[in-house]
Amino acid sequence: MNKVNNLRLPPSFILIFFLFVTISPPGMLAQEKESLTLTLTDAIGMALEKNWDIKIANQDVLKAEEQINEAYANAFPRIDLTGRYIRYIELPVLFIPPNTAFNPTPSTLTFKLGSDNSYDATVSLSQVIYSQKVNTAIKIADDYSQYAQQGSKATLNETVLSVKRAFYNVLLMKELVKVTKQSYESAAASYNNISALYKQGVASEYDQLRAEVQVANVQPAMIQTENNLELSLNYLKSLLAIDLKKPLEVKGEFEYMRTDSILMEETSELAVDNNPFLRQLELQEALLDKSYIIEKSEYFPTLAFFGQYSYQTQDNTFKFSDYNWAKSMMVGLQLSYTLFDGFRRGARMEQALIDKGKVALTRKKLEEGVRIQVLQARLKMKEAEKKIYAQEKNLKQAEKTVSIAQTRFKNGIGTQLELIDTQTALTFAMTNHAQAIYEYLIAKSEWEYAVSLPVKNN
Repeated sequence: MNKVNNLRLPPSFILIFFLFVTISPPGMLAQEKESLTLTLTDAIGMALEKNWDIKIANQDVLKAEEQINEAYANAFPRIDLTGRYIRYIELPVLFIPPNTAFNPTPSTLTFKLGSDNSYDATVSLSQVIYSQKVNTAIKIADDYSQYAQQGSKATLNETVLSVKRAFYNVLLMKELVKVTKQSYESAAASYNNISALYKQGVASEYDQLRAEVQVANVQPAMIQTENNLELSLNYLKSLLAIDLKKPLEVKGEFEYMRTDSILMEETSELAVDNNPFLRQLELQEALLDKSYIIEKSEYFPTLAFFGQYSYQTQDNTFKFSDYNWAKSMMVGLQLSYTLFDGFRRGARMEQALIDKGKVALTRKKLEEGVRIQVLQARLKMKEAEKKIYAQEKNLKQAEKTVSIAQTRFKNGIGTQLELIDTQTALTFAMTNHAQAIYEYLIAKSEWEYAVSLPVKNN
């Protein structure tokens, strides 16, 4: 007999399995199949929270803030504690010159100093009193923090633009899937109708074969648009840091809504002032100004206060309680100044001025680029608007011609080829209309990016 048939499971195992199957679907299993539905606002909000590039940019901001703390550290006192134990293999010696009161002999004598074991502990304090470099370094750190914040804003704007493009691409693919499915269903219905007429002897074999070919021609386009929809959803998931296995649905109206012309004019005028890349270049100029001051500060002295307290002893007995500990303390001022460095300071000052000039030229170039970017986006919006109006008219005409062709075909006046041509023209008109709306939405998103429109995450 088959051993598998003789296998008997313990009742406890059957009970556990039953509980797992009945309890886990609403928890674990159903959670994996549960679909996530997002609007454009939801997608942007999720990107601001989970997008990897934004997370990295936020870390740069945190690092810049800590660099401010580091710069301030140079203005505070520095306290160091050191402790040492020294074991002398050979003790240091004191040389006593010959023919002296301590050494009347003609030869130099040596006298060993200290013990084999030495201990000392020292606390030292230093405080910069005057240094142009320290004060300027604090200002540089503050400017760099603002620089990092503008970089984070630029990353945010770029991410939002990417999310909008991906989201609208999903909407376009969904619309094209509808178009191709409608085209396929229309072709299939036409084929079924002609097949019925062919069986009745009303339609010719050519008509039936032509209808069958039309169905076969439409099917690959439907499969391709469905695959493109899946690819566009996966790209959106990657931007939002969503598991690719997680089902995702997007919710939004794929339609044209005219942007207020007055708002566009007012906002476009502020594009240069709001651009984070331009703000970064301005801050970079300020940083180079301060770098010039730092290099120039090398021509000024540095004054610092210092103090030291020492506690030391030497003994060979290792009876620490009997050791004779000696204390010493000192304070003072230290003035340091570089007299000559091979013209290094002057060369570095000139380099800072040259770098600042390069940044100024880059900023002016970018200002022109921003103006061109805004203008191009607006021209694309106008172009897309014209296409939308033209395609809306074309779509109505295509729908009307299909209706006429269907009526003519039913009445035996029109041909099947005429019907197929009008259906194909309707498919093209619907596709072109959807593409025109997509182009407008993308152009509008690029305009919002170019003018650095504030991100609304409600």
